Amino acid sequence: MAPWLFLAVSVFGALLTLNAYVGQRRTGPLVMFSFMLGWGVAELPLHTLALQLLGTLAFAAAGAFDAAPGFWGLLISLFSWTALAGMVTQARKADPIFEASLSAVLGPDYRSEIDADLNQQADRVSPPPGLAVNPFRLSRPEVIRHTDIPYVENGGKRNQLDVYVPRAGVENAPVLLQIHGGGWTIGNKHEQALPLMNYMAAQGWVCVAINYRLSPQNTFPDHLVDVKRAIAWIRREISSYGGNPDFIAATGGSAGGHLTAMAGLTGNDPEYQPGFEEVDTRVQAAVPFYGVYDFANHFDLQPSKTMRGWLGKSVLKKDPVQDIADFRRASPMHRIHPEAPPFFIIHGSNDGLACVEEARHFAQSLSRVSQSATAYGELPLTQHAFEVFHSIRSSAAVVATGRFLAWCLSQERAKNERAKNAGSD
Repeated sequence: MAPWLFLAVSVFGALLTLNAYVGQRRTGPLVMFSFMLGWGVAELPLHTLALQLLGTLAFAAAGAFDAAPGFWGLLISLFSWTALAGMVTQARKADPIFEASLSAVLGPDYRSEIDADLNQQADRVSPPPGLAVNPFRLSRPEVIRHTDIPYVENGGKRNQLDVYVPRAGVENAPVLLQIHGGGWTIGNKHEQALPLMNYMAAQGWVCVAINYRLSPQNTFPDHLVDVKRAIAWIRREISSYGGNPDFIAATGGSAGGHLTAMAGLTGNDPEYQPGFEEVDTRVQAAVPFYGVYDFANHFDLQPSKTMRGWLGKSVLKKDPVQDIADFRRASPMHRIHPEAPPFFIIHGSNDGLACVEEARHFAQSLSRVSQSATAYGELPLTQHAFEVFHSIRSSAAVVATGRFLAWCLSQERAKNERAKNAGSD
């Protein structure tokens, strides 16, 4: 019995490895199943390998190699383990990919344009571990979190935020706004981007993670209105936490990537600021991770034809044919303009939940129109939500995002200094 059971487990393990390499993107209901099975394997291949080795030892003690099926299973496992080790090599390509993406847009010497104090802060803080025994240990001792702060009066738990600040305190620090994902229907502020927020807060940034109203109970643009309300709260209150309300960068993944891009492209749009139209809701930089950029699917890039219908039913509550103009208006792809802030768009080639083709098109379109820098980093063999916990790719993404934001902040400082000098002449 043990040899045959080991053979079955070995085949299942090999299929998990195969799925991590060629995740399903066009097979309807299997897409979510493929994502859930491939997510951890692709980002934690050595952990997966260690678990499989321990299982193999347990099967060996149970007599799995007393018959031929056990040896067949071992042969299959050896091929799978070799492929898992190869995933580490693939993951290590993330850092040079990001560096090439930033250098191509910001210039080969862009690091020299980052202010000395920001470089010193980055050098002083250790980057997130690429390989960690416990990849889910996400907090840092030098960072504290203030939790469940309301940013809308009588708004309830969905209109609360957390603030991450250096334990030693800070003054006039740049602000990073984190917008969680979850298909506009689920998710929470304490679940995502923790490696990034803790890393940036350790460097002296103030990070703000928000909840927002969710569908289907609420209808777009309620989600975006809440993002704008959170920005308005930052303008009013963040100085009491040591933050500078004049520099706000936005980031988020999946639905949060969509909302990040929309926040970057709709600053001060009164449609999304009911009752607080006078507040400046512009952001100075945007870093969307694996976002959805075209609700209308105008360019027919989405592998699945069901997303537009689902968005119409659950998120916009409108007909995707009769009300197609509203789908376009809710899409970053159709809100591009020359005054957009700098963008760093990050996506994985194996993403089964938000198609990479759409991210490529959005990045290309934005770079042609925007007067600001638009960088695009695409990671091979990378699934959705890859940077939620510590991994090699997650560490590379966090460090690259930190460099990009430091460059944006340096550029903003230089612009403000030029304006000050011009005003004094």
